[in-house]
This record gives sequence, structure tokens and C-alpha cells, in this order.
Amino acid sequence: MARMPAAYRPTRLRFQRLSPDEQDAALLAFHDRMIARRTVRHFSPEPVPDSLIDRAIAVAGTAPSGANMQPWRFVVVRDPEVKRRIREAAETEELAFYERRATDEWLEALAPLGTDWRKDFLEVAPSLIVVFRIDYAVSHDDTGAERRMKHYYVSESVGIACGFLLAALHVAGLATLTHTPSPMGFLASTLGRPKNEKPYLLVPVGFPAAGATVPDITKKPLEEIRVRV
Repeated sequence: MARMPAAYRPTRLRFQRLSPDEQDAALLAFHDRMIARRTVRHFSPEPVPDSLIDRAIAVAGTAPSGANMQPWRFVVVRDPEVKRRIREAAETEELAFYERRATDEWLEALAPLGTDWRKDFLEVAPSLIVVFRIDYAVSHDDTGAERRMKHYYVSESVGIACGFLLAALHVAGLATLTHTPSPMGFLASTLGRPKNEKPYLLVPVGFPAAGATVPDITKKPLEEIRVRV
């Protein structure tokens, strides 16, 4: 029988078994914390410690991934000039979306949220985290020839990692926004990422501006989103 790679030899699972009361209490506390999370579009320019961003990204890096390929990259942008270029490119795409690409039905769905093509939060927020999906790994052999290793379930894996990231940032007391300008190719060129990395999500991070408001929305109740079979 072939030997397993050293990195994949079985290791003892570290698992903390909680009592039923402890399980309920932990989930209730987490739910109460997460239900207060809101998408924020009005940020304070107050700086956020690098340590908080790094710890949140470290949490995201614990997410499960297809074949443990961990096909993600998190680029933290704080440079004002780079943020300005990102905003300008994003607003160009967003203007085209709102004026030409979006269907009437889509615009009608967005109308209650009060969004438009203007994205000033991309400059005001002290940090941007740009998440990239890595479709394949690149290495070079002794001759310098490029070799590729395909990654599996990339979108699913990166999506889970982004969920971890948003939860971690919220638990750290930070506000976030999930932004997906379409198309997003300008992020790769602006940030100098290699061709095997594709933009997936843009997350402004910071503290809410004084007096920040959010749309008065509700979430679907458990009975509407859960089905038991």
C-alpha cells in the first residue's frame, strides 16, 4: 500500500465536547452577535489596527477547502492612492451597470437600498480587503518550465472563507461591506496579481461613521429558510 504524504498522516482530532446547555448558550450568544451585523456604506476614516485585520484573515484561512488547496489570497489595501484608483475603476463599471447593464427588475430590487454608482466608501474606509480566488497553483521545474496544479471547488471554498472573514471582522467590532463591481478584472491589474488569481470579493473594513444609517430591513424567519426531511 502506498504511503500517505507526511502532511496527510492521521493526527488526533482536537474537539471540545460541550454539554447541551453549553451548546445552546454558545449558539445563542453567537446568533445574538451576528444578527446585529449590518452592511455599512458610511465609514469613518479612523485607522484600524493591522493586527485586527491580520487576525481576521487568519480566521478566514482556517476555512475548509477542496482537497485542502486553500485557493485564496487576501490583499489588504491601505495606500490612499491605490484606493483612489480602485474607486475610480469601480465607479466606471458601476455607472455602466446602473445606466446600461442592469435590467429594470434588478434596479427595482436595489431601489429600496438606496444604492447607486457612487462608491466613496472605497476611499473613506481605512482598509480594503480584496479577496482573490486562485484557480491553480504555479510552480517551475528545473528547466524553468511552468507547471500547474489544478484547484478544486474553488468558488465554494473561497465563499466559505469569505463567510469566516466577515464573521471574524464583526466579532472584532468592525464594520464591513461586500462589494462586487462587475466586471472586477481591474482589481487584478491595479494590485499586480498574477494571472492565476481572479478577483472574488472586495470588502471595505473600518468603523462606522458617526450617525451612520442602514436600511430598515428584516431577515427571513427560521421557519421560512429551514426544511426538515
